[in-house]
Formats: sequence, structure tokens, C-alpha cells
Amino acid sequence: MSGVVAQRPARRRLELDERKRELLAAARAEFTARPYDEVSLDRVAARAGSSKALLYHYFPSKRALYTATLKQAAAELLTRTEPDPRWAPDERLRRGLEAYLDYAEEAGPGYVALLRGGVGVDKQVFEIVERTRERFISRAVAMMGVTDPPPTLQVALRGWLGFVEAASIEYLRHRRLTRQQLLSLLMRTAIAAVDGA
Repeated sequence: MSGVVAQRPARRRLELDERKRELLAAARAEFTARPYDEVSLDRVAARAGSSKALLYHYFPSKRALYTATLKQAAAELLTRTEPDPRWAPDERLRRGLEAYLDYAEEAGPGYVALLRGGVGVDKQVFEIVERTRERFISRAVAMMGVTDPPPTLQVALRGWLGFVEAASIEYLRHRRLTRQQLLSLLMRTAIAAVDGA
């Protein structure tokens, strides 16, 4: 008897977790399709097949929903760009950049809005973006086998990462280069930044 009672909360919890995942997926689709200011919570709830009241149960504001969606997206980006240690360093760089560009193209306006400020000067958004950037820099340092990176290398990598972000936005907005040309440019500038440091 007690075993049956103990199972009910776990099952109910699973249903609630699933509803939350559905709401996050719907929010992500909306934030990816249009800038933050154009996203409607009514549309998010409708897309999830849910009520606005349930959305507010999990996320007390549009900003809270956005930051939750952003955390999820940042975690996915880091997972998708995780290099395989069996690959040579140049292969890890190339594949990581390809995965990054795949992600940027899929996210579209949401990616551009995020790197251009998303919801303005928001501390939580800034911290999520900064943590993601720091992870990329840590990966690059580890890939080079450097245990105590000098400031020049850290600055060079940070600058290169800023270049990757700006160049990918330019690519998405204007398509003046082919994707292969952009990839080649990003790889060459990575080598130049590290050599310069």
C-alpha cells in the first residue's frame, strides 16, 4: 500500500516536468523566430497547448521565461560544440566552428538578438552569455595543452571569440560570404590570434 502511494508523486512530478519542457520548447521556438520584444506569452502558451496561467506557474515573467530558455540553449550549444579529444587540434577547431555555425543558423534572429543584448542590459542574461564564453575559452586553452595561460593568450582568445560572434551575425544578416569562406576566415583568424599571443 505504501509503495503505491510513494509512486504517485513521482509520476505526477514527471508530468509536471514534461509540461515545463513543453513550455520551454515553445518559448525557444518563439524566441528563435523573432526578437524578444515581439514574443507574446499568449503565443508561447498556445504553441505549447497550455494555458497562460500554467506558464506563469513555472515562469513568473517573460524575462524569467527568456532566461530559462537561454540557459537551456547555452547548455545545448556547449554540448553540440564539445570537441572529441581524439581529433587533432585543427580538426577540433573546424568541427567546433561548424557546430557553432549550425547552431547560429538554426537559432536565427534569436541568436542575433542574444548577442546584441537580447533584453537590454540584463544581469542574468549577461551572466549566462559570459559563462558560455568562458567555457569556450577554457576549452581552447585546454586544447592547446596550456595549464596557466598568460594574459596575452586570454585576451587574444576573448578577442577572437568576439570576432566569431560579430562575423557570424554579419553572415546571418547579409550572406556576403559563403559558409565555407566564413569557416576558413574564422580558422585563419584563430591561428593568427594564438600566434600573435
